[in-house]
Amino acid sequence: MNRVEEMNRGFAGVRALDSVEIPSLEGKVSNEEWAVRVDLAAAYRMVAYYGWDDLIFTHLSARVPGPQHHFLLNPYQLMFEEVTASSLVKVDATGNPVDPTPFITNPAGFTIHSAIHMAREDAQAVMHLHTPAGQAVSAHAEGLLPLTQTAMLVRGDVAFHDYEGVAVDLSERERLVANLGDKGAMLLRNHGTLAVGKTVGECFVKLYFLERACQAQVMALAAGDNINNPPQGSPEVTSEQGAAGLAVAANLLAWPALKRKAYRLDPNFAT
Repeated sequence: MNRVEEMNRGFAGVRALDSVEIPSLEGKVSNEEWAVRVDLAAAYRMVAYYGWDDLIFTHLSARVPGPQHHFLLNPYQLMFEEVTASSLVKVDATGNPVDPTPFITNPAGFTIHSAIHMAREDAQAVMHLHTPAGQAVSAHAEGLLPLTQTAMLVRGDVAFHDYEGVAVDLSERERLVANLGDKGAMLLRNHGTLAVGKTVGECFVKLYFLERACQAQVMALAAGDNINNPPQGSPEVTSEQGAAGLAVAANLLAWPALKRKAYRLDPNFAT
């Protein structure tokens, strides 16, 4: 079976949704799972708020607490501003829904996210985007350059993975994992950005820094050739500072503030 046939098989029998009623799962799943669902739904809403979504075609995932290696992925038919805690689809390591659901999931999302969740115990959350700035920097031969403080804070934690086509071939998982290694972020060459975190909030904030760094790089290079490079040694110092403080700042400061913003924008994400 070739890649096109494999993708089409995943959509067999799928019908377009004009509307769907989503029963609440609050109280029907563990408190720990519900908390992860709410955080991940908030992340989807904030991706939409920042304009990072690509219609329905990118994905954020989070591991469900417990020994089963289940994880939550977006329903493929919903825009990111429609995602709620209860609509997230719980899938197993083979990509099959654990519970009955009216939704399908993205085959490429399953390939990328399952690979990292299964290989890295610290990969509680994995987020992948196709923003224009992220794609542009992923296509740049030198990748992320140390042009801004934002870039220098995360640059030492960024890996690279060469493009192999739409990620529906499960054999690509081994190469994704090998290329990621122990890094917390990745540029998928000619494709986009990816981040990994021990929590949804940590992952989101890493991705935020990576995306902002890519956006600034595109703007700086578009402004002309007269680029001011940082003094020798300062990128390495800033990278060490990012490694020491970014996760703490994300979990204790930035993510709680982002969740409050998500509730102000539309508290229905947490239903």
